[in-house]
Amino acid sequence: MFFAHLIVPLQAEIERKVFVFMAQTPQDKTSAEVERISREELMKAQSNTPIEDDGCPWYALRLFTLRQMDVVNALVEKGMEFFVPMQYVDYMDREGRRRRKLRAVVQNLVFVKKTFEPGYLSGIVADLPYKMMVIRKSRGSREFCEIPSKQMYDFRVMCNPELLIHKYMSEEEARLKVGTRVLVTHGPLKGLSGKLVRQSHKYYLLKEVPGMAVMIKVTRWCCQPVEE
Repeated sequence: MFFAHLIVPLQAEIERKVFVFMAQTPQDKTSAEVERISREELMKAQSNTPIEDDGCPWYALRLFTLRQMDVVNALVEKGMEFFVPMQYVDYMDREGRRRRKLRAVVQNLVFVKKTFEPGYLSGIVADLPYKMMVIRKSRGSREFCEIPSKQMYDFRVMCNPELLIHKYMSEEEARLKVGTRVLVTHGPLKGLSGKLVRQSHKYYLLKEVPGMAVMIKVTRWCCQPVEE
């Protein structure tokens, strides 16, 4: 797959980067400055992680707190692999120069890979000092909604912040999009699947997961319809 060359295992790289920056941080730095460095390095570590379809499903955590990176740090400490969709944003620094940095697309979602028993995740969600919940199969259901490995693989690939033409939306907005289920058979997106939709005279591949959706520009002739 065209992102297969991307680099290092997630948890080891995150732990290494966070440890190095914490060790290099002067004692007089404030906790806010330490958190800012940690946030940047966590996001960079994620973006440099290889994306693989390893057969492990994922869960989606819905957060009811603005401390998304604190939650991510806590999950990493528990040995969990996470994913937070990111995008580049432009901003002006104090000298009036235009700069770019990675930011989370949404602040209220964190995805975690299922490398543990469901009861373990329930315990962590209950014990952490942040209000959150695991998205369930349906309202009133006690079962967690598992995101299949292939679905999450496609979603992660399509969330690559280096891709220029892609858009994010809510689950509700995605459900309103009319389109055809397709498999991309040619081009750099070969192997990805989703819903082929049209917007502003352009075609996009739409991929939904619990909590949100992403769509990226695709050539219609590279897509083959598949059965629902």
